[in-house]
Amino acid sequence: MTANTPDRRAALLVWGALAIVYVVWGSTYLGIKITIESMPPMLSGALRFVTAALLLGGFLLIRKGREPFRMSARQFGGAALVGLLLLTGGNGMVAVAEQHISTGLAALLVASVPLWLVVFRFVARDRPALLTLAGVLVGFGGVAALSLNGGGAASSTTGTVVILLASLSWSIGSFLSARIPMPRNVWAASTVEMVVGGAGLVVAGLSLGERLDFAAVSGRSWAGLAYLVLVGSLVGFTAYTWLLGNAPISLVSTYAYVNPVVAVILGVLVVNEHVTAQIVAGGAVILLGVALVVSTERRSRNRTPVPEEVKV
Repeated sequence: MTANTPDRRAALLVWGALAIVYVVWGSTYLGIKITIESMPPMLSGALRFVTAALLLGGFLLIRKGREPFRMSARQFGGAALVGLLLLTGGNGMVAVAEQHISTGLAALLVASVPLWLVVFRFVARDRPALLTLAGVLVGFGGVAALSLNGGGAASSTTGTVVILLASLSWSIGSFLSARIPMPRNVWAASTVEMVVGGAGLVVAGLSLGERLDFAAVSGRSWAGLAYLVLVGSLVGFTAYTWLLGNAPISLVSTYAYVNPVVAVILGVLVVNEHVTAQIVAGGAVILLGVALVVSTERRSRNRTPVPEEVKV
């Protein structure tokens, strides 16, 4: 019994961290929705990531000094590019899209990211397994079903197009992050990504005519932003990083098809979003495709999934 205690404790830690990633990353869509009730989408994202970067970077400096931030110009450039693709393009466009579509629909369409990654691998002549390609076809069938008319829910074509572009930007950033020079320290890399991504959001927001009137921001939106910074960006990302070193990749990868389910449920419970039968059916097809891709890939190669941002 005593010998099994460390194993049981380790298992509890793994499932606790996994539960955090499931719920926290699934809830960020709701957090964004609440934040943009009285804040512009791009500038609120800039506040989120710059604040998170200052907290994370400050923690690193206090704990380890300047060593984690020693990086070449190419490594800094790689992290900067990934930050622009994941946070400015990916996360920024998710916030813009959520002005027009529900959090559940947004999360289900973003769930197509693992499918895009397989497509990019195929283009780069890294031929996936036949079953993986079958999963991609199934998943994109669900994406098409949801995209044609917004899943039968009250939504706009603009919102659907923007969220698909966000998924594409996210996917390109994730794909490149494993193939270009990046800082050796994952926390330092994340800090650079958030600083540059936040700066990109400022430029994009101001270019689109966004203005942040602090006096007009509601307490509810401030609470949403604080949740995104402290829980979504810091707690969620910390739990994910810990899991990568302490749990099987096959288990960690399941966040890809659990997060959308959490987002849909929270959208219904908290902001009374309407879920149609078409959204349920299309979402189920997408998640089936993603599950097929993830399960096939974990059998064929023991690869570490690249964090989407979007998840920092």
